[in-house]
Amino acid sequence: MRELCSELICHPLPTENCHASTVLPLPDGTVLAAWFGGSREGRLDVKIWAARRTKDGWQPPIPICYRQNLPHWNPVLHLQRDGTVRLYFKVGRRIASWRTFTCVSADGGRSFDAPVPLVPGDRGGRGPVKNKCLRLSDGRLLAPASSEAHGWHCFIDTSFDDGRTWQKGQKISTGRVAPILNRRNDYCADPIPMIQPTLWESVPGHVHLLARTAVGCAYRSDSADYGATWCTAYPTPIPNNNSGLDLVRVPDGTLYLVSNPVAENWGERSPLVLSRSTDNGAHFTPVLTLEPEKPGSEFSYPAITAANDTLYITYTYERTDLAFRMIALDSSERNGAAE
Repeated sequence: MRELCSELICHPLPTENCHASTVLPLPDGTVLAAWFGGSREGRLDVKIWAARRTKDGWQPPIPICYRQNLPHWNPVLHLQRDGTVRLYFKVGRRIASWRTFTCVSADGGRSFDAPVPLVPGDRGGRGPVKNKCLRLSDGRLLAPASSEAHGWHCFIDTSFDDGRTWQKGQKISTGRVAPILNRRNDYCADPIPMIQPTLWESVPGHVHLLARTAVGCAYRSDSADYGATWCTAYPTPIPNNNSGLDLVRVPDGTLYLVSNPVAENWGERSPLVLSRSTDNGAHFTPVLTLEPEKPGSEFSYPAITAANDTLYITYTYERTDLAFRMIALDSSERNGAAE
């Protein structure tokens, strides 16, 4: 692999604090990014911000706001079949009762129309919660969703009209296990807390997810019916620090995962590592350290996607900036060969 670009987005940013980016390369070569920013996460002044990267670099970001004096959270960008860009994001003072809003750009991210609720009556969040949607081989769109009301759990929303309307799928169970040690009470016999999944399709109809948990490793679930039903989630060897992760599958079947490989609940958010799997996620091998281990620092909440043999990655950089990386895949990687 060969790094094409490593830079900070729109440095300096218009707000003192930022987090939870999303990235979307467009067919014309433009790259869009969005994130939330304000004085601090959860504060009333936090809005969504979106910026375009052209051949001249990052253009000044524009704010997107459903309503003043309400915290905004976790934007997700999606390219619709008609070429327009849809943006999803959460709004609310409490994560457990936040709502999802959506707006559309018809000019490649230069401007967005007025946000509207994604699902009438929503409380707790519908649609994608952090990571990108996945278009399946039969055309339907899956949104990796989760709720933090009445415990942490994942579910999958399904859209048959390119993300305009959604049907809520089943809650993905993690079963009951004992003993599981955690920092809250040293013992837990409850279902594993699991949120913010990322999705891929291995062969037509066979869909998989990895999710953030509070027990030191990522959990996985699998579906053999286009995401309609899912098996009980199970632990993987992938360390997880109870922070966001994301992956993408490239056309040859290789998976690229970005995460903090730290096996501790609420552990350090460094290092940040790009890993690769050539066996459908059974094993991942580190291939690039995006940010080294640095105690007390934060390099977190990555987003990754791929287009034209190139990986596009964004992530939070110390909560004051956002990092952008472009990585070209060489021919051996496109064929799924090991380094």
